[in-house]
Amino acid sequence: MRPLLLLTLACLLGSPALATTVSDERLLAADRDADNWLSHGRDYSEQRYSPLAEVNAETVAELGLAWYFETDTRLGLQTTPLVIDGVLYFTGAWNTAWALDAASGALLWKFDPEVARSKSITACCGAINRGLAAWGDLLFMGALDGRLIAIDRHSGQMRWSTQTTDPAEPYAITGAPRVARGKVFIGNGGSEFGTRGYVSAYDAATGEFAWRFYTVPGNPADGFENEAMARAAETWSGEWWRYGGGGTVWDSIVYDPDFNQLYLGVGNGAPHNRRIRSPGGGDNLFLTSIVAVDPDTGEYLWHYQQVPGETWDYTASQQMTLAEIPWQGAPRKVILHAPKAGFVYIIDRATGKLLSAEPYTTVTWASGYDMDSGRPRENPGQDYAGEPAMVFPSAMGGHNWHPMAYSPDTGLLYIPELDMGMLYDEIAPVDYQHLKRHYNTGYELSHETYSQRFTQAMLRHLPKSHLLAWDPVRQQAAWKLPHPNIHNGGVLATGGNLVFQGTSDGRFIAVQADNGKLLWTFEALNSVMAGPVSYRVNGEQYVAVAVGRGGALTMNTGRSFPTGNPNNRIMAFKLGGSASLPATPAAERPAPPPQLEATAADLEQGRAAFNRYCARCHGADVVGDGSIPDLRYLPAVWHENFAAVVLEGLMEQAGMPRFDDVLDAAQVGQIHAYIIARAHEDHALRQEQGWLGAMKDYATDISARVAAWLVRFQVRDD
Repeated sequence: MRPLLLLTLACLLGSPALATTVSDERLLAADRDADNWLSHGRDYSEQRYSPLAEVNAETVAELGLAWYFETDTRLGLQTTPLVIDGVLYFTGAWNTAWALDAASGALLWKFDPEVARSKSITACCGAINRGLAAWGDLLFMGALDGRLIAIDRHSGQMRWSTQTTDPAEPYAITGAPRVARGKVFIGNGGSEFGTRGYVSAYDAATGEFAWRFYTVPGNPADGFENEAMARAAETWSGEWWRYGGGGTVWDSIVYDPDFNQLYLGVGNGAPHNRRIRSPGGGDNLFLTSIVAVDPDTGEYLWHYQQVPGETWDYTASQQMTLAEIPWQGAPRKVILHAPKAGFVYIIDRATGKLLSAEPYTTVTWASGYDMDSGRPRENPGQDYAGEPAMVFPSAMGGHNWHPMAYSPDTGLLYIPELDMGMLYDEIAPVDYQHLKRHYNTGYELSHETYSQRFTQAMLRHLPKSHLLAWDPVRQQAAWKLPHPNIHNGGVLATGGNLVFQGTSDGRFIAVQADNGKLLWTFEALNSVMAGPVSYRVNGEQYVAVAVGRGGALTMNTGRSFPTGNPNNRIMAFKLGGSASLPATPAAERPAPPPQLEATAADLEQGRAAFNRYCARCHGADVVGDGSIPDLRYLPAVWHENFAAVVLEGLMEQAGMPRFDDVLDAAQVGQIHAYIIARAHEDHALRQEQGWLGAMKDYATDISARVAAWLVRFQVRDD
């Protein structure tokens, strides 16, 4: 059904009017608009705080499901919805966008930009998208294929589209655009595939290009775009441009109306190993930095680099939050930042001066920061130069893309923390091979020495995950709520003294904001990764969240739920809500095909190749999360056509890439034999112990494999 017809029918049935506009003035006043969620972080401060308090610590026990909307995909759902005048807008896999009645969940329109499924090869972490921006009567979305698309908010029709990246280069866009002063700002991802990061600005009304700021320098022979790039080039060495350099701004971009500055969260180096990309050393500006630019011109203003010469994939791309806090006896306007490196950085918004850097999780790569210079004190041996090193945090970071929140009521920052390390074992520069369509990290992704070293390290410090409340004034943790599994969801704080968060084990919870007491739990029947939102329609407060596993963290680590994986959903709650979710069907696990003839060496080679090229989507050691096929449970037809899929691209137009540029027929045979062997292991376990016993042992098996392969295979995030 056409979007306009859907909209007309919905209006006739009494759905909300869509006549209002999202003006610059309205965006500037969004913090005072309690009914709506107008931008990615609700307002320009990106605090993800709603002042609504009908749902509070006293009434939250009465919270129930008001409605749910089921999408048509099981792929990752990481979107933060927008809610504008009674309509909820969200994005899903392959950049599909939906508009729903925010009070009932009724569909108003659906938009599909028809992204080519072959683009999946350079989408590091699944065909996901984190959301929309709004301005005027338009919605803006960055597409996986590099387009910036403007959608009519009323009809769901495309108004304009512009290509922001070179289609011949391995860029992808997963982050939400930002809008300010009549311009749309968009970054991109793809560092590991060989890209050079930048942010572009476009006229919101027309899509006309306005400016571009590169975050790392290009080839000096081509000249530099501006003085900032010339200065940055002095901090690099060798021929870094051959590898792209990295520095992609794949998530956080924040506009600060108080100082008319745009802050860019810059990503990791490419490759990660600094001795390969910049063999003569150097800080490698502007990697792992917050860079402030003029939103009108893109002119460089200032920067603060958190990890000079970074070598661990410690991006600064995670959410930046603007706040005014008491600091040394006076109010101070600051950026609060808790990125992958494991420190909470407090930065003066006017100048970029570092005010505080204290660890919020286990950190071994640095002992702290010199506050005079703003530089970290790196610990010896942690840069894995010539000797493997167990480093905390892991490349997943102490905090990844999952949104954090700040409450001006409690003065606390709420962080989805991951406390976990990773073993780094470098590839010598002379042995490094750069693969354009595949991951390039500069350290081993599959290596026999990992098992013993990692096991010993994990016996001393097992991976842990918490909802962490951080006091930025006292520069210390206020409380921690532990979770049973890693990689849990984003956070919302509200005026009701509540913090909402989803978990990877399928719960949606409400916690008392001032003390961390768990007050309410809803069984979501699926992982909840995204950040929740709150809004008000017809005088009632709602809390809504996207539900569904998928994306780098769950796809690579895998997770076996007792049931099959349902389609991803939006769930909305209100006091007295009485809706219920449908039953989830049992997981289909057919008996495996006969084992292929293979030696132990063949299986080991298959394991290594699988974890090098396949695990980022199908799960380390063939333990999938169900968002795409778990290869242990393939129907027979796919075993019969395995080589055609992997080498000939039989399913390339459905999103399964071809790998004939890095694998030959013999290697594909080894991978296939290894997959079938893993299927037999799984089947035997279930046959021996029965369902309940198998699930218990599976939890132990998965925990061990997750931990081991998170260090063997580089998990990305953009």
